[in-house]
Amino acid sequence: MATVTLEIGDHRWPVACRDGEEARLELLGSMIAERWPDAARVAGNSGTLQALLLAALMLADDLADAQSGGARTPEEADALAAVAEKLEALATRLEKRPANP
Repeated sequence: MATVTLEIGDHRWPVACRDGEEARLELLGSMIAERWPDAARVAGNSGTLQALLLAALMLADDLADAQSGGARTPEEADALAAVAEKLEALATRLEKRPANP
């Protein structure tokens, strides 16, 4: 069994994998790391786990787009726009919250 250390934001995460799967795991980790700055900004003071969840949701959204060929009904587009608006409002509120001592 091999171990790969993924660097996501300021954190290092050791992850076990089968021998020979190290490169694939590193690629997947880099996909999360690419989304980390946006996820951490939106998570604000909520912490690392919240940011990781948001990064995972971003990846899931990309996957859903790829699986559907990127085609969305007008209703889906409106629903996503509403969700994006709510996330942005949440991010703004979180950014304005005082830091926990």
